[in-house]
Amino acid sequence: MEFVVASSVGLLTAAGIYLMLRMRTFPVVIGLALLAYAVNVFLFASGRLTLNQPPVQIYDGPWSDPLPQALALTAIVIAFGMTAFTVILALASYLTTGTDQLDMENTDPEIAPPAAGSAQKSGERA
Repeated sequence: MEFVVASSVGLLTAAGIYLMLRMRTFPVVIGLALLAYAVNVFLFASGRLTLNQPPVQIYDGPWSDPLPQALALTAIVIAFGMTAFTVILALASYLTTGTDQLDMENTDPEIAPPAAGSAQKSGERA
């Protein structure tokens, strides 16, 4: 069981890093989400992989640590907020530049002018 969990954490991390290194905004958002899932699985698995055990030690025997479960719940909330913020930034960048491609070499992006008919209604003069 530990091998399966460790492999899934490694696979999620590798896929998340690969997608974050892409030069488009949507794969970056998906990569951040996959990294957040990898952290959540890692935190949850750090509290021992036991089934049907009490969360605190009330007798001598196996028990589950409640702290990693609380940390995983907190990480889920933080990851949701971070993903929402990243989606809003990506949407604002797309609406400003007209493309979702990240251009690291161009320090002064060229903003496309609005369409000819969108600035004025037909029949009106400036």
